[in-house]
Amino acid sequence: MFIFGDSLVDNGNNNGILTLARANYRPYGIDFPEGPSGRFTNGKTIVDVLARLLGFRGLIPPYASAQKNVLLRGVNFASGAAGLRRETGRNLGDHYHFAEQVEHFRSATQTMKKIFKGNDTMLSDYLGKCIYYVGMGSNDYLNNYFMPAIYPTSYQYTPRTYATNLLQEYTQQLSELYDLGVRKAAIVGLGQIGCIPYELARLNNSTNKNTTCNENINKAIAMFNTGLLQMVKRFNTEKPGAKFVYVNTLESSKDLVSNASTYGFSVIDKGCCGVGRNNGQITCLPYQTPCQDRTKYLFWDAFHPTESANVMYARKLYGSTSPSDVYPMNIQQLAMA
Repeated sequence: MFIFGDSLVDNGNNNGILTLARANYRPYGIDFPEGPSGRFTNGKTIVDVLARLLGFRGLIPPYASAQKNVLLRGVNFASGAAGLRRETGRNLGDHYHFAEQVEHFRSATQTMKKIFKGNDTMLSDYLGKCIYYVGMGSNDYLNNYFMPAIYPTSYQYTPRTYATNLLQEYTQQLSELYDLGVRKAAIVGLGQIGCIPYELARLNNSTNKNTTCNENINKAIAMFNTGLLQMVKRFNTEKPGAKFVYVNTLESSKDLVSNASTYGFSVIDKGCCGVGRNNGQITCLPYQTPCQDRTKYLFWDAFHPTESANVMYARKLYGSTSPSDVYPMNIQQLAMA
């Protein structure tokens, strides 16, 4: 299993670089067996849960600290603040954008090729059986397009042309991964970014108390998600052997909010940990005391789900039979395909 993405699935790749986008301090990891690891949540991420559901005995290690002898089992290339565009997230410091993560995978395949004694066919067959998780794009909106004081993209592009630009970059990088041997990939759409505590904190000020979500952001990402689904369909049609799955995080996140009590959540609009309105103005401070019962909260901090929410997202991704959640199949079926 190989993982590409941002802080939603980063498990420590940012720990050793100069960045504000890191989470290797308490209270992050407060419910993780090994303590703070660099995961941007209280416990396990969605890919941690997914790996367990797929039958992995241990967790997939971060590429930054992985030993060469574990590469065949899979590694995590994800990096907090990463985006599809190179400049995305630079306001937070260093990170590995998607193209860099793809290059890291390329380097890993060269090392794996040596394990197969230079046999390209054996390596290709092996990589074609692996599962790949790819989730990019959130930061291209949060830490780029909707940050006009720092980034010019909202002046240069309409929401539609920006989505098109992002999808062109996505297509290029996924084509690179396909050429390197990727065949079974879960391509993860964006959730309701306009409804996270960070956005609610910006909207729910003293003059605007009744706003529930930033619909400008939600409309923009809906355009991106629509194009992402079409991109997945094109890959499956045009690339021989490609079995790509579109993960509709937007519908899953709506479901978790609409049926919160059914899933065991009682707090859906504020972080378990953070500062200010909705615990969303400033994210978890070092050694801050978080909420007592993390299982009742949908969000851990201003941006990221709790472990409990990640479990729900992973279960949908793994076993849902609804095409509105996963299309054209779920990850359990993809693994056996």
